Amino acid sequence: MKFSGLTIGVPKEILAREKRVAVTPDVAKKFVDNGAKFLIESHAGEGAFFFDEDYAAVGAEVVSSAQEVYSRANLILKVKEPQFNNDLGKHEAELVKEGGTIVAFLHPAHDVNHKSIKILAERGITSFTLDSIPRISKAQSMDALTSMSTIAGYKSVIFGANRIKKFIPMMPTSAGMIPPSEVIVVGVGVAGLQAIATAKRLGAKVKALDIRPEAAAQAKSLGVEVIPFDVPQELAIGKGGYAKRLPKEWYVKEREILAKHLSTCDILILSALIPGEVAPTLVTKEMVDTMKKGSVIVDIAIDQGGNCEVTHEGEEYDYNSVWTIGILNIPATLSIDSTRMFSSNIWYFVDNLVKDAKINVDMDDQIIRETLVTRGGSIVHHGTLLSMGLINE
Repeated sequence: MKFSGLTIGVPKEILAREKRVAVTPDVAKKFVDNGAKFLIESHAGEGAFFFDEDYAAVGAEVVSSAQEVYSRANLILKVKEPQFNNDLGKHEAELVKEGGTIVAFLHPAHDVNHKSIKILAERGITSFTLDSIPRISKAQSMDALTSMSTIAGYKSVIFGANRIKKFIPMMPTSAGMIPPSEVIVVGVGVAGLQAIATAKRLGAKVKALDIRPEAAAQAKSLGVEVIPFDVPQELAIGKGGYAKRLPKEWYVKEREILAKHLSTCDILILSALIPGEVAPTLVTKEMVDTMKKGSVIVDIAIDQGGNCEVTHEGEEYDYNSVWTIGILNIPATLSIDSTRMFSSNIWYFVDNLVKDAKINVDMDDQIIRETLVTRGGSIVHHGTLLSMGLINE
C-alpha cells in the first residue's frame, strides 16, 4: 500500500486561539487504509469538534503527549508553523525527529519564523510550506492558501461590522435615511473577492483596489467601484496570476492613490499578499491619521507581516480613534469548516509527496519545488532566503 511503513503524526496546535487540527477523522482513515501508522495527540481535534474516539474508530492511535507524536512520527502534519512549547520547554522545531519531514503553513519569509526555519535546517529536517503552493491546475485540490483565504475574506468583514459603530446597509428610519457604510478592499485575490461579496451582502458601498487588471475586472463584475491604478502587467503579475512584489516607487504611487479614498472609508480590509514573501506595506501611519474617527482596519495580511504600519500581530486596539484588527489565524475562528477544508488539501498534498511509501522530494515537480523550505541542512525557499537577506532579487 502507498503509505506502508510511514508513521504520520498530528500534534495538537499550540498557537494561541488556534482551534483547527491538521487532519479530520475521515482523512485519517484514508491514511490508515493506505497503510500508514497514524498518531494523533489526545484532544488535538476538540477545537473543531473532532474527538479522540472519532480518530480511534478509524484506526488512528491516540497518544497522550506531543513529545510522543514528534519522537515516533517521520512525517508531521500541522496547520500552523512550529511554536515554543512552554509545557515541554522546547521549540516544536526541536521536537521534530532529526531527518524527518514536516508539512504546515510555515510562513517562512516572515521574520518571526526565521528562528524556527533555521532550527529545522540545522537538524536536517525536510520541510514544506503550504502558503507557497503554485496556482496550477494540478495543485487546485491541495491549495490550502485559497481555502483559508475564502474563510479569512468572509470573516474579516464580519469582524469589521462587529466593531464599527454604524449601520452597514442604507437604513430608512423615522429620523431620515442613513447612508450605507463604505468598505474598501485592497488586494482582490480569493480573500478580497470573498470580502467584497460579504460586504455587498451586508449592504455596504464597496470600493476595491488591486494591481492586477484581471483581479480588478473580477471585482468590477461584482458591482463595486474599482479604484484605478495602472501598473505594467510585467511588474504586477507573477506565476499563476499572483501579485508580484513591485519596485518601491510603485508602492509609493499605490499609497498615494489609496490615500485619496481613506477619508470616506468606514471599514478598510487589507488582503494584499505575495506568495512566500513578506506582505507589502500599503497603509502608513500618516494615512491612518486621515481616516474617519470610528473607522476600522482589518489586516488579513498580518500572518505575513501585514499591509498596515499600525496593525499589531494578534492584537486589536484603538489607534487615534481608528480600531485596528490584526487577528492572526482568522480561519481558526471557523474551525469546523476550515479544518475540513485544510484536511482535504493536506491529504492531496501528501498523496502527491509520497511515492512507494517514502517522501519523494522530486524537484521536477513544481508543487514540491516551490513549497520546499529546508532540505539536507539548508534553507532552499526563495522568498525566505530573500527576506533573510541571504540572496538579492
